[in-house]
Amino acid sequence: MTGLGAVFRPQLPPERLREVARLADEAGLEELWLWEDCFREGGISTAAAALAWTERLRVGIGLLPVPLRNVALTAMEAAALYRMFPGRPVLAVGHGVQDWMGQVGARAESPLTLLREHLDALRALLRGERLTTEGRYVRLDDVALDWPPAEAPEVLAGATGPRTLRLAGAAADGTLLTSATSPDGVREARRLIDEGRASAGRTDPHRVVVYLLAATGPDAAARVRAELVAEGLADVPEVGVAGDAGAVAKAVARFAEAGADTVVLQPTGDEPDPEGFVRFVAEEVRPLVP
Repeated sequence: MTGLGAVFRPQLPPERLREVARLADEAGLEELWLWEDCFREGGISTAAAALAWTERLRVGIGLLPVPLRNVALTAMEAAALYRMFPGRPVLAVGHGVQDWMGQVGARAESPLTLLREHLDALRALLRGERLTTEGRYVRLDDVALDWPPAEAPEVLAGATGPRTLRLAGAAADGTLLTSATSPDGVREARRLIDEGRASAGRTDPHRVVVYLLAATGPDAAARVRAELVAEGLADVPEVGVAGDAGAVAKAVARFAEAGADTVVLQPTGDEPDPEGFVRFVAEEVRPLVP
């Protein structure tokens, strides 16, 4: 079965999250994804709140920019979430938007090297290992978590370019793709991820999650079009969908056929009814997605 989720966009104030998360849980939505976009809402704090307000909902953090975080802190916070809410958090990390990283004095000369070092150390710490490493960016001296998760969780990497996609295949447990990715882009991403997996000798499962810009209602097409134009994606085929549940479900199916394991529907930044969007995904689209 194709996984299905929705995004709570940080264009909404954080005080709106409680109502949206509770509604998502009650409506049977599988996954609610949150963003740590500069300079809006923190990923760990909002995820912890959403998990505490709900009973069964999986909450994804997509994603934590690694230049902002010491890997030991990322591991400590992630482990606490995994222990308090077993099986429900989903963590993705990435090298972040470089302009934003520059604004806070955290731009890395080699974002790819930093992401690789962070992934290797983070996954080791979450496996309960004691780690000493002296990398270009990640330096740990005899570090281990007192409270690692009972089971090693999956750690996803956000990726777009070929080198990062190969890195995700080699060093992460899954890959998160942005809403700029078309079905053909998912196929290409899968190919590059598999190259990375082969180079690392990995045969374990690797989940691919992709965001899909979506809207429903009378002005849906105009809202999707306006956002695609603003993002420079107006001429990229199949990167957004507007229409009723049937139209959205067909778009989800195209991404699943291309290799996505989970499709997370991303409302437009000006979505007038975030609660209604979550209910639409859970109650109308989900029954149509095999």
